[in-house]
Amino acid sequence: GMSKKLKTSKDLVPVTIITGFLGSGKTTLLNHILKSPDHGLRFAIIENEFGDVGVDDGVLKQTSEDQIIEMMNGCVCCTVRKDLVDVLKKLSSERFQNFDAVLIETTGLADPAPVAQTFFVDDEISGKYKLDGIVTVIDCAHAKEHLEEEKPEGVENEAVEQVAFADRILMNKIDLVDEAKICELEKKIKSINTQAKLIRTDHSQIDPHELLNIQAFSLDRVVAMDPEFLDTDGEHEHDKSVSSLSFKFEGSVNVSHLQDFIQVLMQESGQDLFRYKGLLAVKGMDMKFIFQGVHMLFQGGFDPDYPWKPDEKRECRFVFIGRNLDHDKIRKGFLECKVDESKPLRFKAGDKVFANVGGYEPGTIMRLWDEGNPYRIKLDSGEEVWGPIDVDLYVKGRS
Repeated sequence: GMSKKLKTSKDLVPVTIITGFLGSGKTTLLNHILKSPDHGLRFAIIENEFGDVGVDDGVLKQTSEDQIIEMMNGCVCCTVRKDLVDVLKKLSSERFQNFDAVLIETTGLADPAPVAQTFFVDDEISGKYKLDGIVTVIDCAHAKEHLEEEKPEGVENEAVEQVAFADRILMNKIDLVDEAKICELEKKIKSINTQAKLIRTDHSQIDPHELLNIQAFSLDRVVAMDPEFLDTDGEHEHDKSVSSLSFKFEGSVNVSHLQDFIQVLMQESGQDLFRYKGLLAVKGMDMKFIFQGVHMLFQGGFDPDYPWKPDEKRECRFVFIGRNLDHDKIRKGFLECKVDESKPLRFKAGDKVFANVGGYEPGTIMRLWDEGNPYRIKLDSGEEVWGPIDVDLYVKGRS
């Protein structure tokens, strides 16, 4: 449901997913981390498919029986042949512990969503690890062609998807292209994903700390985002390609309308939504409603750690990155959930009403805006119910 508490825990091992096309420099990046004695961090690197990291004897401590190889600098490298969950459970066993982070490399074309979902769906995994972010490595010399490649109807452009999912984008091989070309590419990337941080690298040489502590899925990060400066997309009404939509408005939404709207949005567009996050003010609730998700995997709820302060301006803000987004329809959907503050509720506490509980039953309004519902009603039978929306269908007067 919607009220599942997002776990915020300091002691979970952060996991970064590294994606990118073959030849973009992912392998070089991972080799660099596995072999460098300088960074002083202990990484576990999980390779998708058979290992392309050419591990040579000079950097091995010992070869273990189950594709988990320990390096001289304390890092560990392993290959996923069956199930990512098995490998993650093995890595958290007694023998391997105290990792600074886990890096999961997805193969050239893999969509990172299924890997990302593992960290939300499997309780044993989400009790030990937290998804920290998604890093996409791109090759500046060829990225623009990949991103602009026309695909036949119904075929995904994976390069675009990988940019759309990313929290950080390593613009690699900058030594091969001039500044003008890099700027053009940066513009193209920002047209797809307004949120990601771009980092320029040469031969995948990067301080590994740049891959850590992204906290893309942390609530603080969602709460802090301010999408106002991103909203440059008024022009294109309905984009067949991948785009970012961001939006904010002052005021509060009705929780019942909101839940219906999100449910429909997930059913209709879930597969086309790569990443989304938002913070909403819900009328009658003192806590912020914080949500985020990957594809159909919607996570969200009211969070007691994030109350609205008495003098704080209540507003709703969100960002969606996806394919075929109907920007106007999504904006309109959110705005239709908004409570019109200029219109007072039709009834006040003490009024006698009929409440629809499968049929209309007589009762009395106890209080207004209770737990996000316009009315809390005590039926003459003694039972207490909520009136979720202020219309006759749910609550009507009895004179």
